[in-house]
Amino acid sequence: MAKINFGGVTEDVVTREEFPLAKANETLKEETIAVLGYGVQGPGQALNLKDNGFNVIVGQRKNSKTWDKAIADGWVPGETLFEIEEACQKGTIIQFLLSDAGQITLWPTVKANLTAGKALYFSHGFGITYKERTGIVPPEDVDVILVAPKGSGTSLRRMFLEGRGLNSSYAIFQDATGKAKERAVALGIGVGSGYLFETTFKKEVYSDLTGERGTLMGAIQGIFSAQYEVLRANGHSPSEAFNETVEELTQSLMPLVAENGMDWMYANCSTTAQRGALDWWKKFKDASKPVFEELYAEVAAGKEAQKSIDSNSKDDYREKLEVELAELRDSEMWQAGSAVRKLRPEDN
Repeated sequence: MAKINFGGVTEDVVTREEFPLAKANETLKEETIAVLGYGVQGPGQALNLKDNGFNVIVGQRKNSKTWDKAIADGWVPGETLFEIEEACQKGTIIQFLLSDAGQITLWPTVKANLTAGKALYFSHGFGITYKERTGIVPPEDVDVILVAPKGSGTSLRRMFLEGRGLNSSYAIFQDATGKAKERAVALGIGVGSGYLFETTFKKEVYSDLTGERGTLMGAIQGIFSAQYEVLRANGHSPSEAFNETVEELTQSLMPLVAENGMDWMYANCSTTAQRGALDWWKKFKDASKPVFEELYAEVAAGKEAQKSIDSNSKDDYREKLEVELAELRDSEMWQAGSAVRKLRPEDN
C-alpha cells in the first residue's frame, strides 16, 4: 500500500503502480465473474472488466430492456449472457449490482447459489449494513467484499475509454477464504479505479446516502433552484439566470476545481469574484451545516434506508418517480437548461 498525506492525515491507498493490471489478472485468472444487473453500475463494470481481460459473464432477466441492452453491448446469450440464476451458478465471484430493492427481491436466488469459497461483491453497503431491514445475511463460508466507484457507471465507463480512472473505495465484510482483500483489490483495479481507499460497508453507505442527498444531488438542486428563482424574481431573463446559476459552474468553474482545487479556481477568477466568495462561503456553510447534521443522523438511524425500501417496494413506485422527475424536467430552470445546451458550439 502507498501512504498518502491527505491534508495532514495519512491514509493507506492502493494505486495501479503497486497493484498493476497484470497482477489483478493473475489474481483472478481462475475466477468467473458474474455481474448481476445491467442497469446503473453493471454495464460500466462488466465492460471494463471484459476489456481488461477478465473472465466475465452477465446475469439479467430475459426479455427485459436491460437484457436487450446487454446484447447490444456485445454480450452473447448462452455464452456470456445468462438469466440470473444460471449466472449465479456459473460465477465464482458474484457481483451483486442490482438496485437495493432488486437485491432484496433476488436475495433468495443468490443465496442458494453461494457455495463455499465463492465471493459476494457489492458496490454499495446498503444491503449488508441494513441487513435487519433487507434480510441479506450471507453464509459464513463465502467472502463478502465491496468496491464502490465514486461516480455513476456511465462515468466509470467513459473515463475508462478515455484512459483515466474513477476513484473507488473498497471494504472487506467477511474473509472466509483468506484472500478476500486480494480479490477485492484486483476487482477494483479491473473495473477501472484510479486508486482505491479502504472503508467499511457501514461507512460507505453512510457517506454515500449523505452525499447523494447532499452536495451530489439533493443540495445542489436546492441551491440551483434558490438562486435561479431569486434572479428571476428580480427581473433577470431565464437565459441569464440559468447561465449564471448552472452553466458557468458546470462548464467553466467546476473543471478548474477538478483540475487543481478550489483555491486554484479562486485564483483564476476576478478579484471581485474572489472577494465576494470569501465573504459569503462561511454564511452558506453556517446555514447548511445543521441540515447536513440532520441528514447524517437520519442516515445513521436507518430512516433514509427504510424510506427507500418502503417506496421502492410499492407497485406504483416507477409511476410516482416519473411524476417527481417530470417536475424537475419541466421546471422553467431545466427547460432553460435544455435550450442553453443546444446552443453550445459543440452541440450545433
